[in-house]
Amino acid sequence: MSLSGFGVTPDGRPVEAVALRGPRLAARVLTLGATVQDLRLAGVAHPLVLGFPTAEAYFGPGLYAGALVGRFANRLAGGRFIIDGKEYRADRNEGGRTLLHGGSDGIHHHIWSIADLAADRVTLTLELPDGHMGFPGALCIRAEISVAGDALAFDLQATTDAPTLCNLAHHGYFALDDSGDARGHLLQVAADHYLPVDADLIPTGEIAPVDGTRFDFRRPRDLRGGDYDHNLCLAPARGPLRPVAALTGRTGLRMQVETTEPGLQLYDGRHFDGAAGLDGRRYGPHAGLALETQGWPDAPNHPGFPDAVLRPEQDYRAVTRYRFGR
Repeated sequence: MSLSGFGVTPDGRPVEAVALRGPRLAARVLTLGATVQDLRLAGVAHPLVLGFPTAEAYFGPGLYAGALVGRFANRLAGGRFIIDGKEYRADRNEGGRTLLHGGSDGIHHHIWSIADLAADRVTLTLELPDGHMGFPGALCIRAEISVAGDALAFDLQATTDAPTLCNLAHHGYFALDDSGDARGHLLQVAADHYLPVDADLIPTGEIAPVDGTRFDFRRPRDLRGGDYDHNLCLAPARGPLRPVAALTGRTGLRMQVETTEPGLQLYDGRHFDGAAGLDGRRYGPHAGLALETQGWPDAPNHPGFPDAVLRPEQDYRAVTRYRFGR
């Protein structure tokens, strides 16, 4: 492993880059947002993720790319939620209507501290104060990111001193070939249901079967034929680590997703508009595919969704592995 400077944020905070190397994978992780800025597999000429060459880009076209997001990943309608009968209003950073990925000062824009470092792994920590972005409770987050074996792995833990929401996710964009259009990848997901959304991409509350819809990925198929920014329902609650999805590029490179989480947010990266990325690449629409393992969006506002409240007597732990092979 090695440490190097990665420039500064627009407000002048220094960012460090941690180089990790395992038997087959190599990654560069930034202290800004615990971001996986680059990921390489031995024998593959192109990067496996979308990344950006400067810290400033992660406040513009690279927003959320490769970062950890939270304290509540995905969306909250109106930024509103209720815990133990008390209503809270969190930051509404998406069109003034909804909270997205923890708000305008979500964990993706914080500088994390390096707590431990080895050749193939880094442990980063972050403390959010009570009231941050409108959320109750001080939240302490610990994230181990590793490239041991054939997997990019995330072990996310958190504790709080008051009941709060906690839903953390890795927001990487994956590209398993160098075509520039990930819609040609084949995706398979072990999900019988998905969450329909309204015009603001907020779940309507219906848990709908995937049968006969474009959200049926129980058999491998590509992503042509529609836009995707939806939660695929893996389970009714967090559970044991298990395989939930597989993505295959045009050259046969395959990524298996394993997670403890109940949801998989599928986003097709349609917003990219030619931003400069790794090795001089230009990222156009659909350049990478986000497979975000997480709790269900807007969960606190739907009694039938998995519980997203973390209490002081509990320890939050979410584990995800992105495993590569052919």
